[in-house]
Formats: sequence, C-alpha cells, structure tokens
Amino acid sequence: MEPEPATLPLENPSNTTVQDLSPLNHLPSPPNLPGNHLPDPQTIPRNHLSEHPCSATAEDPSPLNHLQSLPNQPGNHLPDPVSHAHPPNTQAPSENHPPEEDCPLDPSVSQSTSENHLSPAQVSLDDHLADSLIETYVNDTPKRPSEDLLAPDENPPPAKKRRRRKKLFPEMVPSATAVNGLRVLRPHVKSSIYDEKLMDEIIQMQINDSLAPSKNRRRKIADIAKEIDIEALIAISVGFTVDSLTEEEIESSVVSTLGGVEQANYVVVRNHILARWRSNASVWMTRDHALESIRAEHRGLVNSAYSFLLEHGYINFGLAPGIKEVNLRPQVGPEKANVIIVGAGLAGLAAAHHLISLGFKVVILEGRKRPGGRVRTKNMTGGGVVAAADLGGSVLTGINGNPLGVLARQLGFPLHKVRDICPLYLPDGMAVNAEMDSMVEVSFNQLLDKVCKLRQAMMDEVESVDVSLGTALEAFRQVYKVGENPQERMLLNWHLANLEYANASLLSDLSMAYWDQDDPYEMGGDHCFIPGGNGRFIRALAENLPIFYDRTVKSIRYGSDGVIVYAGGQAFRGDMTLCTVPLGVLKRGSIVFVPELPQPKKDAIQRLGFGLLNKVAMLFPYDFWGGGIDTFGHLTDDESMRGQFFLFYSYSSVSGGPLLVALVAGESAIEFEMKSPLDAVGRVLDILRRIFTPKGIDVPNPVQVVCTRWGKDKFTYGSYSYVAVGASGDDYDVLAECVGDGRVFFAGEATNRRYPATMHGAFLSGLREAANILRVANKRSLALPEKTNNVKEDGEDLAIRKLLVPLEKTDNAREEGGDLDELFTNPDLSFGSFSVLFDPRSADLDSTSLLRVGFGGQKFAAGSLFLYGLISRKQVLELSAVDGDGNRVRLLDRSFGVRLFGRKALSSSGEFESLINCIRSARANLNRGGTNEAHR
Repeated sequence: MEPEPATLPLENPSNTTVQDLSPLNHLPSPPNLPGNHLPDPQTIPRNHLSEHPCSATAEDPSPLNHLQSLPNQPGNHLPDPVSHAHPPNTQAPSENHPPEEDCPLDPSVSQSTSENHLSPAQVSLDDHLADSLIETYVNDTPKRPSEDLLAPDENPPPAKKRRRRKKLFPEMVPSATAVNGLRVLRPHVKSSIYDEKLMDEIIQMQINDSLAPSKNRRRKIADIAKEIDIEALIAISVGFTVDSLTEEEIESSVVSTLGGVEQANYVVVRNHILARWRSNASVWMTRDHALESIRAEHRGLVNSAYSFLLEHGYINFGLAPGIKEVNLRPQVGPEKANVIIVGAGLAGLAAAHHLISLGFKVVILEGRKRPGGRVRTKNMTGGGVVAAADLGGSVLTGINGNPLGVLARQLGFPLHKVRDICPLYLPDGMAVNAEMDSMVEVSFNQLLDKVCKLRQAMMDEVESVDVSLGTALEAFRQVYKVGENPQERMLLNWHLANLEYANASLLSDLSMAYWDQDDPYEMGGDHCFIPGGNGRFIRALAENLPIFYDRTVKSIRYGSDGVIVYAGGQAFRGDMTLCTVPLGVLKRGSIVFVPELPQPKKDAIQRLGFGLLNKVAMLFPYDFWGGGIDTFGHLTDDESMRGQFFLFYSYSSVSGGPLLVALVAGESAIEFEMKSPLDAVGRVLDILRRIFTPKGIDVPNPVQVVCTRWGKDKFTYGSYSYVAVGASGDDYDVLAECVGDGRVFFAGEATNRRYPATMHGAFLSGLREAANILRVANKRSLALPEKTNNVKEDGEDLAIRKLLVPLEKTDNAREEGGDLDELFTNPDLSFGSFSVLFDPRSADLDSTSLLRVGFGGQKFAAGSLFLYGLISRKQVLELSAVDGDGNRVRLLDRSFGVRLFGRKALSSSGEFESLINCIRSARANLNRGGTNEAHR
C-alpha cells in the first residue's frame, strides 16, 4: 500500500511531504538535460547514409514528430559534438528512465562507434587482472598535460554526450537498392509518390541496363528514392533495420525465403505501411488501405507485413477514438486465453490494451491504489497556486519513433521541447566561467573516449573482463591531470554526477564494458515534457481496463495446466500471466515463483543493477528564477556530495504553476533517503538563495514540497535498471524470456535491451510480450486434438477448455509421470490422441480404465501435454467408435461428464493408485512369462 505523504510544517505556509513513491512497474522518465549541454544531433552511421534531410517525413506532420534532419557523419558513426554556449552537457534523461524519480537525462555519453559496442561476452571480473590491464594500458599511453588532451587528434572522436545516446543507422539501404526492391510493387493507382508508368520504366531499367530514362524520369526516380529513404528512416526510428529482418519477423515467417528479392520487397512494403500509418496515427489502417499503393497480385507481401505490424503493435495501437473503437470490438472466432497481468505500470497497461485488441481476456493486479507505477504525477497546491509534478518518469527522451509521442498526438497533448540552455553555478552562487566550462566538458568527453579505447584493448586481450566505469575514468583523469584546478574539478564532478543520474547508479557500480550498450538504439528527436504531466497518459491508458487495486502479489504458481496468482488474499487463475514488476522487486524476492525461476534468469536478475534517483519537488508562490530556461545546474566542492541537488528542472511552462524540481543522484540519492525532508529543503533553499539573492531576487519559501523515496518503496526498491559490473546487454534478454513452457512472461524497462530505463522502453516491452503471448497461444491452439468437418471449431475449443480443470497445485512445470509414460508406451487400446490402460483384474464392461489424452504432439515444442481420466471400459469402446478427437472430447464432456486432470491431481485418488499398482504388477508378471486373464 502506498503511504500518503506526511506533511512537515516549514517556517512559512509550506508543506514538505515525504512521498514514498513506490513504482510497481512503472518507470520514471529521465529528464532531458538541456543545457548547454545537450543531446547531439543524430548521427548517421558510417557509410550508410549520405546527407539525408528528411525533415518533412511522412511520419508525422507535427514538427516534433518528424525525423530530424540527419547530418552526414563521417567517420565512425559518432555524433558531432554539440556546440553550445554552455558546455555543461546536460542531457535530458530519457523518459527513458522509468524510475519513480524522473528518469535521468539521458546524459550518458554515447558511444556509437563499433569499437564501443562490444559483443556481449559475459564478464567475469578478476580485479587484479583488470587493474593490471588498466595500469598497463594507461602507462603505455603518452602522458600529455591536460591542455594537450584537448588538442585535436588526427581523428578526433566525436564528443560524447551524457547518455544522450546517439541514434545509429547502421544498416541503411541506398536509395537505388530500395527502388530496386520495388520492382514487383507497382501501384495500381496514381499517386504523388508512385506512378505506374514510371515504375514500369524502373523495372525495364533494372532488366535492361541499356535503357536510359529521360531527365524528367530521372528526377521522378530520385523523388521515389527519396520517399523510400524517408520511409526507411521512419522504420529505423522505431527499431527496424532496412536490409535485414528482425528476429521477430524471421520467427513469424514473414517471407518464404530469407534474403533475395522477396525479402527486399517485403522490407519496402513493411516500411511503406508503417510510414503511412504513422502519418495519420489516429485512423485505423485496414489491409485494403495498405494495398492501395501496391498492385493486387502482391497482396501476399502486404498481408504478411500488415499482419506482423498489427500483431506486434507497430500500427493501429493507441487511444485515438478510431483506434479504440476497432480494438474493443468483440472478437470473432475461438475464445482466446485468459491472461493475468501483474502491475499497472506502462508495460502492463500497454500489454493489456494490445491483448484485448487481440481477443484475450485480461485482468490486471496492482499493489498500489493507483495505476502508473514509477510514472507518478502529483497535483501540488498551496497559497493560491497549483502545479502538476512528475515525481517519477518525466521526460520523453527522443520523440522520433517514440510510441508515447504517438499517444500524445492521438490524445491532442501538446509537447514542450526541453530547451538546451543550462547555466551552471558555483557553490557561492557565481556563474561558471564559460571558457572553463567548455574546456572541462571537452576533457570529460575525451576521457570517456579514452575509456572506450581502453575497453577495446582489454577485451581484445582478455575476452571476459570488466571493471567499473568509475575506476577507468579516474585512472585517466590522474594520468592527464584533468581537474587539478579546484573549479575544474567541481565542473568535472558535475559531469560525473550527470552520468550517474543518467544511469541511476554510482560510477563505481557501472560496467565499463557495457554501460552504454543501448546507445545505438536511442530514440532520435527532441526531448519533451507533456504539459500537465505524464499522469495524463496513465489516466487515459487505465480507463475502462479491469484493474484490481491494492492487490499485492505474493506468489505466482505455474504449470502445464495454467497459472495461479496469489494477491491480496485471493487466488486468480489464468492460462498465462505477464509479470511487469520492476527489477528491484524481483531482486528482493518479493514474489515467490513456484516452481522457482530457471537459474539463468535468477542469475541475470542478480547481475543487472537497479539504481536510485530521487527528487525534491517544490511549489513556490511565484516563479523567481525566470521562465527562459528549463534547467540549471549547481556545483559543489564536496566530491562525495556531487549528486546532491546538482540539477534543477523548471516546470513553470508545463506544470500549470511555479514548480521547481531538484535532482539527487549517485551516492547522494542513497543518503537522501536517510535524512529528514526538512533538512533537504533547507539545503535546497540555501543553494537557491546563494544563486539568486546576489541578483537582487528574493527566494520565497515553497508552499509545498514533496521528497521522493523510491528506494524505500516496496513496489520498486529503486528507480531503474543499469548494466552493472559483470553484467551485459544479454541479461536484459534473459530477463525477458518466458518460463514454464509459455506460462509466465516478463515485461518492463529492465526486459528491454534496446530501451532500458525509459518510459517508452517499458511501453514497448508490453506490446512485445502481448505479441509473444499471442504466438504461444496460437501454437498451443494448433496443438489441440484434430478437428473434424462436422464439429465447429469454437464449440470444440469450448469443450476442450471445459475439460482443462486447473490443478490445485500448479507447480508441475512438466508432468511428473515418467512411470505412466512407460506404461503407455504399450497401451491396451489407442485411437487418435487417446490411449487406454484396462484394469487387468476384470474384463467387465463396468470395470475402470485409465484414459490418457495427448494435447500437442509434435506440434508442441515442449512435447505433448497429457491429461488423464478414469472411465469405464464400456465408455472407452463408445469413444473408440466416434470419429475425430474433437467429437470424442465433446462426448467425454457432455455425455460422460468425465473431467481430465494432470498427473498430480489424479494421484490423490485412491482408485487411481490402486489401478496403476495393479497394472504395473500385471505388466511385470507378463515380462516374467505370466499371463493376464483380461488380455486373453
């Protein structure tokens, strides 16, 4: 249960509330640090794109949603350094960061170079070996004074911005190739993009090199190539590659043959459908709409791409009236499975919407009395002013391709771009010297570059080695004598605090090898605030969903017959469950899994880090700091306190009132939770008065204050995930894997390798798992007994479902019936999926027989699922005379009233045990040469 904040009186009419924000599955968004230090322009990787101005993309008519123009970056893929008036690199954390606090800016320095992103070799750290390698590498590095560190190298590395990871486009297909892929996609209607005659000419050009088009035709071909490139960029912005298929597409068999013309054409069709829907995301795109620009004989490719995009939540998702209307229509066809979702955060809410649209029955169990988890917007009031404060995830980091950007457009929410100006102030309140600010920022970025080269050298020498990012940075700092001057050292510490903010972690805990493994996938575009707070998303997503609040989940039991989730003193039964609780909850073992989770998953849970970020939200009687900036920073001369109130966010332009939020990161975030909120507020006010009083500005007492305590929140135990020393990006994938042969699924930011620690990462993981649940459910339905022409599929499915009685104990992940398997290798009678063992003591028609029904067979990856029942020999004979397993199942249910059970449940019956013992004894006797009267 989430405690109400306690109010603490201050000297003025001000309340300080201690908010134990516990996010269940909800993430804070990291703020986008602007400042002069801001995200670098998007980088286009290597050779793949030539300058590609696609500001006018079909993706989104609104400037914020358009793809930014992509500068042609030479070299290795790294963004060019951002030029700012002010060097402090403040990157807005990303919504990315889902913790309860605001997700930190995405200040992490992003290394896009391939050298930076090593293959995920599992790190097993030997401190002595690592230290030795660092010492050797550092000692072999020319010892240049810090001024020389700033001198341009032959191949200067692009400046690395704090966790404002650069978006790479590593697999962009040249325009000509893309047009080539369209050779079978000639449109059957005229349009400004496609022209049938022009496409005919393009086809001829591909077949006949001798045919040269007119100048006018060349221009039109160039226009088509440009349009295709724009569509490809939109596809890249949401996570697709352009010259290959994703793992999900391959698993879904979207093409008959990998590689070749069909795949190339599929990619172009997929990109076209995706871009077309994104251009008007408030309208449901039908298959016919998708076909409008492509000739009818290629309907197969369109159907394949459309089905994949729809089922995986890339199109037709969201909350626009036209989308909701279609998604909520009753589904036609067989009844789908029941899914229990644990947690009503962004992951759980996104999954629920998508599962309902796919025809599943869904229920959500939420431990708090509200939805949203680590996304929490609190209405603050006092002294005649009001404001909406995001105490958790707050910044949409990168609007291009961001699904939350799509929701904002659908709901008509305006977006406020976080401005790039971020002045920094010394402990005495004086502004930092701009020249020194720039110099230290460049030094900081170059230190990070040295670390990248070091890790490459270390990984080349010893494949599985890792040290902390903090250790490596400090080694180079000492060698290059960066921060020798007290003011320079304070500036450097500010950047280090910003890095800790971006990762919700101490640098001493961050993996040097993989801390930035997700940089290549970062969403491009501006960092934005949602006026009124992200709680607006939560309210819209939670509307009309079946959510049970105040249901803290204690255990999840799963087996071959389904799942039972125990929460709030109740047991909820379902076919599958989706667990979306934060990594911190899994680390604490707050939820008991029966059987236990597989060891690889438990290991990944322990290896990954789950960090902390806290906030102090202050509502003032008026805006004394001025509305021209969204952020400003504060330096400290105490290195151990570098993360304490190092960055301030101004929400005056988006919260509805004069709201200021101070961030607490790194070691300070941990200590913050052990101190009195009054002390914290006093410290913050002291900092603000040192900055503004010399300017003749009076700093009033706040009228209300809220201090977050995400680390003490029993629904989160922290803010968001990071790659700790010894972990890698692979651990996110392991955490995302389902268990129990497709019974228990996992979602949340800590299961999203590409977008961890972000709000959009949590949302996308929910869509991903909804698609996975559909895949498993479809596979399971294919494994049901064969159907006959005279039995309706829906009726048969219902009959089968009525027989699948959940077991009281569902801890049998696999049937523990090895003894029965041996007996049934030679049944007394078998027909279809049915096998029978007769009672060897009697041949009477009323004697009891053991029936086994197999569901799945070779179609089930995990093998057949066997259920058992006790019936008379007469009933067995009647069953064997019926054609088709579907009809037999109906006969069992409607005429015989026989229920089928798992091995464990049936073993509780004395009659069953007696029969099995008798059969076993008779078989043993036969093996010794005896006879059995019943088998004569």
